[in-house]
Amino acid sequence: MSTARRVGRALALLAAVAVVLAVVLLSPFVLKEVSGVQGVDWNRLSQAGAAYGFTSAIVSALALAGVAVSLIVQNRQARAEQIQAIRGYYLELVRLELDDMALFQPVWGDTDIADPHERKRHVYADLMMNYAWMGFEIGTIREGLLRDMLAGMFAGEAGRRYWGRARTSWIAGSSGSRVGRRFLAVVSEEHARAVAAGPPARSVVVSDPPAAPAARAARVWRVSVGALIGLGAGLILGSVLRDRR
Repeated sequence: MSTARRVGRALALLAAVAVVLAVVLLSPFVLKEVSGVQGVDWNRLSQAGAAYGFTSAIVSALALAGVAVSLIVQNRQARAEQIQAIRGYYLELVRLELDDMALFQPVWGDTDIADPHERKRHVYADLMMNYAWMGFEIGTIREGLLRDMLAGMFAGEAGRRYWGRARTSWIAGSSGSRVGRRFLAVVSEEHARAVAAGPPARSVVVSDPPAAPAARAARVWRVSVGALIGLGAGLILGSVLRDRR
C-alpha cells in the first residue's frame, strides 16, 4: 500500500473518532431536549452520562488507536525520506563515476570487468535497476510496467551480465521487506523467462566511421589556406603600421 493511501486511511479514522466523540459529548443535551425538561439538571444528566461509560471507553480507545496510527504513518514517512536522501546521494556518486570511470571506479574496489564499455554498461544497468526498485517501492511503477522494463533489459547481453554479477548484493539489501521480496521475485522471474527464450542480443559498440581520404585532404587544404591567408594579412598590416610611423 502506498504512503498516501495509508495517510488517507489514518485521517479518515481520526475523523470518524472525532464524530463519534462529538456525538457522545452532545448526547446528554440531546436527551434533555427530547425529554422536554426546562433547564439543565446536572444530576439527571450525570446519571444519563454514566450509562455511556462503556461507550466513552471505546471512543477513548479508538482515539488512542488513531493517534498511534498517525504516529506510525509519520514515522514511516520520515524513514522513507531518509532512505530517499541516501539513495539520491548514491545516485550522485554513480553519476560522477560514469563521467570518469578510469579515475573513480577503482575506489569501489577491483572488478573483473576488463572492457571499459562493459564497465559503463554495468554502472548504467545498476542505475536502471535502482530506478525500477524505488518506483516499485513507492508505487509509481506497477508490477506490469516493471516486468516490461525488465523484459527489455534482460533481452540484451549487458542486462543479463549485470544481474549475474549483482544478484547476491540485491538479495542481501532488499529481501528484508515484503515489497523488497516481491521485487526480487519479479526480477528473478523475468530473468529466468528471458534466459529460457534464447541467447541474448550482443552488445556492440558502434564507433564513429573513419573520415574518407578525400575528406581528410580537403580539411588539410582548408587549414593550410587559412593559415597562409592569415600570415599574409599579418604581413600587410605590419607594413602599413611601419609606413605610418
